[in-house]
Amino acid sequence: MIKISHLIKIFICLLLSLPTFAQVTGKVIDAADKSPIVGASIVIVGAQKGTTTNADGNFSLDAPVGSSISISFIGYETQTLTAAATNTVSLSSTATNLSEVVVAVGSRNSQRTLTDTPLPVDILSTKELTSTGQPTFDKALQYRVPSFNTVNTPVNDATTLLDPWEIRNMGPSRTLVLVNGKRKNLSSLLYVQFSPGRGETGVDLSAIPQQAIKRVEILRDGASAQYGSDAIAGVMNVILKDRFDYSSLNINTGITSKGDGGLVDVAFNSGANFGTKGFVNYTVNLSQQNSAVRSGIVDARTEIATFGGSTAADALITNYLKDYPTAGNINGTGAISAGKFLINAGIPLGDNHELYANAEMVTKRVLSYANFRPPYWRQDRGLLHSPTDNGGKNYLTQATLAYPNQDALSLYNGYIGYAPTFEGNLLDYNASIGARGENNGWKHDISLTTGYNQQIYSVENTVNRTLGKSSPTRFRPGGYAFGNLVGNIDISRQVTDKLGIAFGMEGRSETYTITAGDTASYSGEGANSFPGISANNAGVFQRFNIGGYVDLSYDITKNFLINGTARTEKYSDFGNANVWKISSRYKLAEDKVVLRGSVSTGFRAPSLHQIYAQSTQASFIGGSIQLSGLFNNKSTQARLLGIPALKPERSTNISLGVALNPTRNLSVTLDYYNIKVKDRIVYSSTISSSNPSSALGQILNQAGVTSIQFFINGIQTTTAGLDYVVSYRNLPAGRGKVGLNLAGNFQLVNRIDGTPADPEAIRAAGSSILNTQIKSLLTESRPKYKSILGIDYAISKWTFNLNNTLFGPTYFQDLDNGGSIMENIRAAFKPAVVTDLSVGYTFGKNLSATANVNNLFNVLPKWDLVALNETGSQYLANAQQAADLRSYLSFNGRYSILGYNGAQFSQLGTTFNANIQLRF
Repeated sequence: MIKISHLIKIFICLLLSLPTFAQVTGKVIDAADKSPIVGASIVIVGAQKGTTTNADGNFSLDAPVGSSISISFIGYETQTLTAAATNTVSLSSTATNLSEVVVAVGSRNSQRTLTDTPLPVDILSTKELTSTGQPTFDKALQYRVPSFNTVNTPVNDATTLLDPWEIRNMGPSRTLVLVNGKRKNLSSLLYVQFSPGRGETGVDLSAIPQQAIKRVEILRDGASAQYGSDAIAGVMNVILKDRFDYSSLNINTGITSKGDGGLVDVAFNSGANFGTKGFVNYTVNLSQQNSAVRSGIVDARTEIATFGGSTAADALITNYLKDYPTAGNINGTGAISAGKFLINAGIPLGDNHELYANAEMVTKRVLSYANFRPPYWRQDRGLLHSPTDNGGKNYLTQATLAYPNQDALSLYNGYIGYAPTFEGNLLDYNASIGARGENNGWKHDISLTTGYNQQIYSVENTVNRTLGKSSPTRFRPGGYAFGNLVGNIDISRQVTDKLGIAFGMEGRSETYTITAGDTASYSGEGANSFPGISANNAGVFQRFNIGGYVDLSYDITKNFLINGTARTEKYSDFGNANVWKISSRYKLAEDKVVLRGSVSTGFRAPSLHQIYAQSTQASFIGGSIQLSGLFNNKSTQARLLGIPALKPERSTNISLGVALNPTRNLSVTLDYYNIKVKDRIVYSSTISSSNPSSALGQILNQAGVTSIQFFINGIQTTTAGLDYVVSYRNLPAGRGKVGLNLAGNFQLVNRIDGTPADPEAIRAAGSSILNTQIKSLLTESRPKYKSILGIDYAISKWTFNLNNTLFGPTYFQDLDNGGSIMENIRAAFKPAVVTDLSVGYTFGKNLSATANVNNLFNVLPKWDLVALNETGSQYLANAQQAADLRSYLSFNGRYSILGYNGAQFSQLGTTFNANIQLRF
């Protein structure tokens, strides 16, 4: 039998063998100026446990006595030390992390610090993004990057799934998006609404969960030579979280001051480390955003002018609007449910090699509403209402029925109209796997990346009027999908202290799928509000391309760098593209002044969407819904009109800038850019003919539409402007520190050079492929300037952030809704400042909270009508005419805040947001 004394001895030995935990405290400071570093990570090496420093740079952690702890922060050298009871850690600044910015998006070659780079680069941490209080990644960038612009469109449909965005007024398809340096897939959605981005597609930035982002790097310069197509305006590289510090649960909730648009967002980030470099980091993000309604009061005068015309009809409209002042319209933002899942991993293979992988998937479901169809506009044949609805009240008379011989008047007892719904289901995923390492000074990276975006649509509570009483009330209009498969190999070496070389190859396959809707959705005039995709327009379309590049970097002196890149591409559908880039920088005054510049050529291949998309859209034009056909350039209609096949856009980029670093805490950058795009692809005007016997009229009649649209390499554009960034940090203020940041973009030139040639059949019909409305959309619909002034203050456990975003004016000439007089008048949205306030408090090492008030002063877009010439002035001098025109531009008052085509910032006004973060 084992003696009790032996058991006691064994128990004591076990206790002595266990690690002894102690409370380790300390402070992390900047080695140069001794200021506290807020948000530094402190992690027990080899354990999944850690914390971060508070607003005073202090930390507290339960750690085994004698264990190793690692202290790190972006822009500083990481330190590993043996934990003592009290620790003061001084971190020295380094270019290590910032140099990754330039490796990823600037040069494929030698590593340079941020101030050394010959190219302008923005860096945003996840903290800067989440502090905006915005629900998605794209909306956060709107309030952090001056040259980045996006806004909810007032008429949603499929754009509820993702809003168009762009950098430097160049459209969403001219900025290349990377995830960990690898190309992310485009969305399958082709924007067709009259809003910025019309006729283009782009990456769904809202699909990327903010909590999974470590930082974002934005190169504001053309980079086609390094990366190929789409990089005309710049490159955005999303760097994912990697080494595991701690698990976090973020609970975010918000609501507008109107009491709608409620948001619940839950994000969980966690992972594990293994070995000295291995890691797995994953994020799960679930969110529900309710709709926010901003319907305007309908103007009876212009409503009667649009839908009336007889004494009975005019009386009907007047009586209806007394009971329903908004005419039942439900416009604003749609409801969005989303689930986002992301994982990032790295597995060390020896000392100099690594296997890496990342994958992301998002599922999204949206619900929005088309314009409400009041009784005097559309009837439902009894399919969408019951005679007992609304107490059996009847707003119609036999004289106002659209189908007096087919529908008995009694059928419309209780009928008040209907609101077609739009439902969209989105699946988006991308994944990369690769290996990188170094042998004998040669660095190599080989990878395979895949991506896919699918959108399937449904419309409900509507009818196909062509089918009469046999029409269904729910339709499946079809949808779209886009996928790519990309293989890359990149090799580089620092040959000497002065010379670096890099080269690589890429192969890419792209597939675009158009899925037909059910027959009822496209038969005749199709589902009212959103006609389906015809089986004749469905199909699967593919292309392939291969490309290669070489990159040389040479330090002529320690202050003078020159870098050159050349690239060649071959596409299966249009041939070759050859581009180049030369960039340089020169340092003066002991690196306190840096002069930089670049000259490059670029290209953008027409997207498969633009080459093959073909559909019928329902548009509100001149007071009625008209069917307009988008015909691709390979169609019979295009050949009859003499429309040529699409070819790639070509660009020339020039950038000149200066960076000043007079003190450690003050930096200033100013960069000029000039981008010329030749053969720019545009989505044409809505082209129609009043003469059915003309060549154009016959084509329209055969296609069963009232107008036609198509893509064409129609124009040459010049876009030029200035970007500036001023940052001043660590200013003493009482017991705390203040940081000041000013960043802005000013558009100097955004013009169309020359006049595109109209095909003969279109010119003969008195139409144009590029009318005033399209020109206005391309050149005036984004802010003339935008500036962001941020003030940060940290004291003890409190953090305060105040941001003021100045949105410059935008303009639009809407001929569709305003008529031909808009050739002489434009709608002008006034400059406005949107103020956001954020207050954070750290309760302890495991709990913090933040409260945000976005648009603190409830600033809404405001617009006026501005005459462009004497004809416009005379028209606006008549107060009633001016009021009527304003009403028409907002669909008779339904879209009174934004007009029918959107403004430069959100119409939701003040929103409240609260976030709680738990760490464990």
